[in-house]
Amino acid sequence: MRFDVITLFPDFFTSPLSSGIVGKALQKEIATVNFVNPRDFAVDKHRRVDDEPYGGGVGMLLKPEPIFSAVESLPQFSSQEVILMTPQGEPMNQPLFRELAYDYEQLVLICGHYEGVDERIREHLVTREVSLGDFILTCGEIPALALINGVIRLIPGTIGKADSLKAESFETELLDYPQYTKPAVFRGWEVPPVLRSGNHRAIAQWRKEQQIKRTQKRRPDLWQKWKNESSS
Repeated sequence: MRFDVITLFPDFFTSPLSSGIVGKALQKEIATVNFVNPRDFAVDKHRRVDDEPYGGGVGMLLKPEPIFSAVESLPQFSSQEVILMTPQGEPMNQPLFRELAYDYEQLVLICGHYEGVDERIREHLVTREVSLGDFILTCGEIPALALINGVIRLIPGTIGKADSLKAESFETELLDYPQYTKPAVFRGWEVPPVLRSGNHRAIAQWRKEQQIKRTQKRRPDLWQKWKNESSS
């Protein structure tokens, strides 16, 4: 998997992508992350990448020339997605991560800034728009980093025990079950006896019941979706 990040601030990614599980995955070349600064493709002597919007308005927009040139400078894989990180995009979620991890060889991520991008970037360059949530951030690097993290961890070889991914929250529309470790009793709070019983069938049943209860209480929307899918 190759990630190409179109960003004005490549240094933003240095620490997060060099540590933890993702850092190890990149060291093993399970995935690669390449950075392209659109300022290197600016067409004027001042290397401007933004300008005022036609018709007036507050703020500045990213110009089309540097963004188009930055993306077009990249090698194009057979299965490529050009993604604009924007609050107007589809919500970032686990099904999206799975699709991107399994169906594409190359993800080009455009990190927006200022008040957004020239609309021609959306209309003629971008193939998908993705949002981290219904809120506004100062830059597109934050959601881009979240997407890179979420996709890389699904690529085979990143997580030591691949089976652990199957029971995580959102993989089956249900939230994860409660988990405990030693000591068995801490400050009077005891680990549920069933988890220490050695009865794997009872443990599996308890965990499923806990997933359902937790999802129903915390995310009734997911619980209803799971309920509908289970009954169909």
